[in-house]
Amino acid sequence: MTNPIKNGDILADYNVKASLQAPITASPRSPINLTIPANQAGLRLDKALAQLLPDWSRSHVQTWINEKRVTVDGKIPTVKQKIWGDEQVSILPGDCINESVHSAEDIHLEVVYEDESLIVINKPAGLVTHPGNGNWQGTLLNALLHHATQLENIPRAGIVHRLDKNTSGLLVVAKTLEAQINLVRQLQQRTVKREYLALVLGHVKQGGCVDLPIGRHPVQRTKMSIHPRGKPARTHYQVLEILEGCTLLRCSLETGRTHQIRVHMNAIGHPLAGDPVYSGKPKNTGQAAGEILTRFPRQALHAQKLALTHPQTLQILQWEAGIPHDMEQLLQQLRSLESKE
Repeated sequence: MTNPIKNGDILADYNVKASLQAPITASPRSPINLTIPANQAGLRLDKALAQLLPDWSRSHVQTWINEKRVTVDGKIPTVKQKIWGDEQVSILPGDCINESVHSAEDIHLEVVYEDESLIVINKPAGLVTHPGNGNWQGTLLNALLHHATQLENIPRAGIVHRLDKNTSGLLVVAKTLEAQINLVRQLQQRTVKREYLALVLGHVKQGGCVDLPIGRHPVQRTKMSIHPRGKPARTHYQVLEILEGCTLLRCSLETGRTHQIRVHMNAIGHPLAGDPVYSGKPKNTGQAAGEILTRFPRQALHAQKLALTHPQTLQILQWEAGIPHDMEQLLQQLRSLESKE
């Protein structure tokens, strides 16, 4: 079910129009047709197109422009040409679109919502979103290709944002190129609303906001860290419940950096319970609570709420996924300790 939220909560510009009439694997390919949105006025053409088509690198876009595969209002542009909004762009992509071919796999998906434009998935912990880093099969992308075969025509099978492997919860997938471009722009404009449940170590006395830039760790390259030259990142948090040795928070994101909540909570001295990368051992807690928290096998993080503007209808929709069984059990065990005191 979807529920309306206040129109003022999500604002977006919907001038992008795109079409992809032929499968990605087809040759020759039909052009991608775009209308440049007004909020990209003043950008170089290559940068604007790279933002609108996130699955393709800026170097690929530059190559297509140099190979005269791109027209702007019917004319051949240059890479450095400035755009000012409402230009009609046509792109005939080269063979680098389909850089890798992924197989469809019959993997169960919990579909929360689906229509001609969108799929909203409640992703379980343990499921990798996109193939890579040794996880080339058994991913959400493989499952999506089986669930909706038309997604083989969409870059990344329509995936526009990710959840860490061991983070559960809501994730939206685009079923058309037009919807994918629109959703990416909503994410860039920070109008997609995402709320998480996070169980962190220690007692958080009151809510607040962490506004610290995040970048790749200078030594441990699989980790992220607070870095002065990192990308801006902002996380709001609210205290929901204080338990022995830990606190249940509601976290909302203004930005969507890799490991953002995990890094930000660790930065303020309250890492997520069970986090194998950023968490330390529980402190200032009883033995029973410490053992319960230490045994939890993943970061206690769940993407509970998602709200966005539908790319076609422009209706504002929101979804909520109940807390997963493993986190619910963890909370019940901790609450039982409180009742015994």
